[in-house]
Amino acid sequence: MSKPFDRITVNPEICMGQPTIRGMRITVAFVLKLLASNMSHKEILAAYPELEEDDILQTIEYAAWLAGEYHRPVPV
Repeated sequence: MSKPFDRITVNPEICMGQPTIRGMRITVAFVLKLLASNMSHKEILAAYPELEEDDILQTIEYAAWLAGEYHRPVPV
């Protein structure tokens, strides 16, 4: 059984339903963009002290899970 993403939440009332970290207004996409811009985990945690190391790690796991999903193209 796979581990649940207990730190990733989706609420239509927060950030227009985008996946966020623990219901805060910090989106998964935002954290991924910080990582993609070469910010280290330490730098991200210093800039956003409400985040925890496990939030960053689960964000990466969540992105990997999404990237592995198979989507079938819709016939036109």
